Amino acid sequence: MRPNIVFFFSDQQRFDSLSCNGQKLPVSPNIDKAAANGINFINTFTVQPVCGPARACLQTGLYPTQVGCFRNGVACLQPDQKTLAKYLNEAGYKTAYVGKWHLACDKENNYEKRPVPVERRGGYKDYWMAADVLEFTSHGYDGHLFNADNEKVEFKGYRTDCVTDFAVDFIQSTDDKTPFFLFISNIEPHHQNDRNRFEGPEGSKERWKGYEKPDDLEPGKGDWEEAYEEYLGCCNALDNNFGKVVEALKEKGIYENTLLIYTSDHGCHFQTLLSEVSATGFDDYKRNSFENTIHIPLIVTGPGFKGGVRNEELVSLIDLPKTILKAAGCTGYEDNMQGEALQDIIAGKAKNEEVYIQISESYVGRVIRNKRFKYVVEAKDKDAIHDSGSDVYTEKYLFDIETDKLEKNNLIHNKNYDQIRAQMRERMIVRAEEAGEPFRIL
Repeated sequence: MRPNIVFFFSDQQRFDSLSCNGQKLPVSPNIDKAAANGINFINTFTVQPVCGPARACLQTGLYPTQVGCFRNGVACLQPDQKTLAKYLNEAGYKTAYVGKWHLACDKENNYEKRPVPVERRGGYKDYWMAADVLEFTSHGYDGHLFNADNEKVEFKGYRTDCVTDFAVDFIQSTDDKTPFFLFISNIEPHHQNDRNRFEGPEGSKERWKGYEKPDDLEPGKGDWEEAYEEYLGCCNALDNNFGKVVEALKEKGIYENTLLIYTSDHGCHFQTLLSEVSATGFDDYKRNSFENTIHIPLIVTGPGFKGGVRNEELVSLIDLPKTILKAAGCTGYEDNMQGEALQDIIAGKAKNEEVYIQISESYVGRVIRNKRFKYVVEAKDKDAIHDSGSDVYTEKYLFDIETDKLEKNNLIHNKNYDQIRAQMRERMIVRAEEAGEPFRIL
């Protein structure tokens, strides 16, 4: 029997915000339970630390530049793009989407506060309750989404609770004969743009005040000292609602035959790395190459993903579309997508020697990260907002993550690491060609 598949997606969530990944407070008991029963991929990285590009990758299995979505709001997902949902529709799955979409707007069309038309929904056809830019149609409490008929559907209450309620409604309405793919896209713990703050549930400041500061966050730098309790409150709300989805699946009698995936689009540096921004770029919480923004959580549990294993293999968001389609028994996608199916990685049939990451909006850059070293290049003459890439890059960083977890010691000009630098440079060129963007490194 083909499994149901539920993708529970957060926004701007750090790897270390989950208790199973080191958080000392009981922020994530339900997700921790999933990790204890399934597989916790502890070396998972985004493909690009920006909302729209990361989402474009997940819906297509391609690098953001291959889709044309190299930054937010430009050449986003086009109607003729073959997507995850379209493959699943062809395979007889019901496809449902709830929450933040962030893939409809482009230079000619603005759907930030308008309903997303059918042709820009990526093929999700059986259930739709979404807003293109959810932070523009809601706050931490109260707001609205749009249904499949483009009608405004208002909600009252904490946003994550309400978004999940729509997802639960879909689960409860399904029959037992047709498998489904449900994508639940939350905005938490992303900051609320128009209020420039994180909005956890009421009482978050008091409930989470006993947190232990992550090592990368320095006192007096950034806004984490005023924001971290609210941030953890958002993360805990996500966990509560992940638990709500699990209970809905169990009540329906389909939990054992459901593949559950929990991950995020990128992490959060709490404005501590704004010095990384080029003259043409901007940043707030995410757009750079450092671990606190590219390292993300990934928990998978269900058929084929059991055992309570902490898997240390390198994984990227770009591996997840193939993982989903393989689990669904789809065919014909293998040569049309990048990445490796997680099933093949855990079976030892495939391996990522490194992950390849694109940087935009703050500066035009590229990153490769293997298990020990990180190598970063930058196109200094390019516009961070308008240029998707470059034919030529210059070397920016080389870090030994094993001995320098906070990335304080740049080894790019250290002669003792010339061989490592040359190897990383060679791998960067190979990965760039695979991503369809060959370039030179000076």
